[in-house]
Amino acid sequence: MSTKPLTILIAGPYRSGTNDDPTLMQQNLERLESAALKLFRAGHIPLIGEWLALPLLKMAGSKKPGDEIYQEISYPVAHRLITKCDAILRMEGQSTGADNDVKVARELGLPVYYHIDDIIGN
Repeated sequence: MSTKPLTILIAGPYRSGTNDDPTLMQQNLERLESAALKLFRAGHIPLIGEWLALPLLKMAGSKKPGDEIYQEISYPVAHRLITKCDAILRMEGQSTGADNDVKVARELGLPVYYHIDDIIGN
């Protein structure tokens, strides 16, 4: 458990397993945001890639998840954020994007947590 405030990227399913259903994608985002709130209340700075990617996608004219603009922006946003983070929280669930985030974090030597309690305690 860390006592100093950490900037933590929360990586987990957003689009995965949704068949691009906007309702399911929103539910996944809310699950990530629930973890973000817990981290924030514990004194950390949580980040979720979609918080930056979604407005950029809209501005760039993305028409649907997975289109060319989505590919240009979505994953690179997370990978750039990781370079500013102290750690990653990998949420449960299948997600190629989140797995790639973990890979980038490990290449940078950042700790990867798989349980929020390992960061904030219980």
